[in-house]
Amino acid sequence: MAKKTKKEQPEQTVVIDGKEYKVSDLSSEAVELVNHVADLDRKISSSKFNLDQLNVGRGAFMNLLTGSLETPEAELS
Repeated sequence: MAKKTKKEQPEQTVVIDGKEYKVSDLSSEAVELVNHVADLDRKISSSKFNLDQLNVGRGAFMNLLTGSLETPEAELS
């Protein structure tokens, strides 16, 4: 049976203001701040996605509301 060799992982880097940094060279505080920024970026993206859904849903309900207001009273009963 052949020996399994461990594949070397590429070193993690992060780009801040156009400059690339090795994560291993950052202080623990800087790594924590990078993680906070990344988490906030994910939350902002998720919030934008949710806002898009809410706006489309609101638009659909407004269309239903305006449509119902255009319907004569006799048809509603």
